[in-house]
Amino acid sequence: MFGFDDSLDLPVAEMAQRVRDKDNPLTASKLVETSLLRIETLDAAYGAFLRRTGDLAREQAAAVDAKAEAGEDPGPLAGVPLAVKDNLAVPGVPLTCGSKILGEYIPPTWATSVKRAVDAGACIVGKTNLDEFAMGSSTENSAFGPTRNPHGTAFVPGGSSGGSAAAVASGMAPLALGSDTGGSIRQPAALCGITGMKPTYGRVSRNGLVAFASSLDQVGPMARSCADARALLEAIEGVDPLDATTRGYDTAAQNGVDLGSLRIGRVTEFALDDVPGGEPAQAAVERVRSALFETGATDAELSLPLVQASIPVYYLVAPAEASSNLARYDGVRYGHRAEGGADLMDLYARTREEGFGEEVKRRILIGTFALSAGYADAYYKKAMATRAALRAQFDSAFAECDVIVSATTPTCAFKIGEKADDPLAMYLCDVLTVAANLAGLPAVSVPCGKTAEGLPLGIQVWGPPGRDGLVFDVAEQLEAMDGCGYEAPEVTS
Repeated sequence: MFGFDDSLDLPVAEMAQRVRDKDNPLTASKLVETSLLRIETLDAAYGAFLRRTGDLAREQAAAVDAKAEAGEDPGPLAGVPLAVKDNLAVPGVPLTCGSKILGEYIPPTWATSVKRAVDAGACIVGKTNLDEFAMGSSTENSAFGPTRNPHGTAFVPGGSSGGSAAAVASGMAPLALGSDTGGSIRQPAALCGITGMKPTYGRVSRNGLVAFASSLDQVGPMARSCADARALLEAIEGVDPLDATTRGYDTAAQNGVDLGSLRIGRVTEFALDDVPGGEPAQAAVERVRSALFETGATDAELSLPLVQASIPVYYLVAPAEASSNLARYDGVRYGHRAEGGADLMDLYARTREEGFGEEVKRRILIGTFALSAGYADAYYKKAMATRAALRAQFDSAFAECDVIVSATTPTCAFKIGEKADDPLAMYLCDVLTVAANLAGLPAVSVPCGKTAEGLPLGIQVWGPPGRDGLVFDVAEQLEAMDGCGYEAPEVTS
């Protein structure tokens, strides 16, 4: 693929197995060098990476190869190159969150999810671009410039994990970690034609993830296939004493589902008939559902009226939490500090004005207003009550179906700059994803064909809390259907 050494294009399980096998010539060092060469050659066109970590990756690869040579097991991800969204901490590597306000801040400790991937044998080849503090749907809000879609560089890759999605789609790295607060893994996965999974809230530790909205954020895998994404999820999941919201779930016990026995939910409110440009996504959903029914699966028509309120609820809850979480960036303890200032409050104001981008400041203002005296009851508390009611509606829905299938995004990728001046249009890009975060559900997006213009479409599978394995099982079988699954973009070096 792409005219490079093709060892990096193997399924992750096969790649790691060859590295573990002393009699096989494939090494972690070779995989890392191939990945770094692809990044050096290709990334000028895409802007997926904010920082390459070649020295760190080579050091990690050498350790993996030494273990394999000694007959030790380096782990299920042995030697597999990994791209990491730049809101996850890696000690000794600057952490920016796509913002100027952190300056050259270097975290002293690991994000638990990243450390677990490294302990499983993965090698970190770089930190990827994102919308500033993960606030956006296009990766245009980064202080360091936009990322471009490998299927068409005039188009956005989605966001906020657009750098991770572009890195995987273009073949620069077989695996990436992203974070998903309202669709920030699944939406860019769909627009870039890869697989992206938002786990059940609490399945993966948020320790070391820079907080946007703590009750919504979740770290998850991005990969070319469900099998690869599942391998990464299994490496990073589990209880963490540093994150009190984490829980343990048994993924393996849920494997091997028979599609013919399933009840497939169709949510009336997810229909795209009246959405401009929504015809290709709706057609993809209908095609997949028809194929499911041919296996014997049954249709479950559902109505979840509060889904229609998910965007306004999300854009009250998430900014409210962000306004609290981002208050720590004050120019005093770390990061950027403005020059001058008449007093401490003036220093805070100058620092935040210089350091935060427009979208971050917009959401801080929305959240602060929603929490302010006299307005919290009218806005924030009502949003939280609606969120609880939405979760109850999903609980009732999953009593009538096993999984829900929908489009991931209402349209394919749009052109860079097309929605940059229209925040409401940008917010509506997440209309099919935010409800999973509000309800804490697992959901995965898999590629499902392309538009006539060659831009990818994604299909989303939702499941009940804790049933991440079931969601993957169904998604993996959708992925194998005609017209679905990863297709490499036409990349030239």
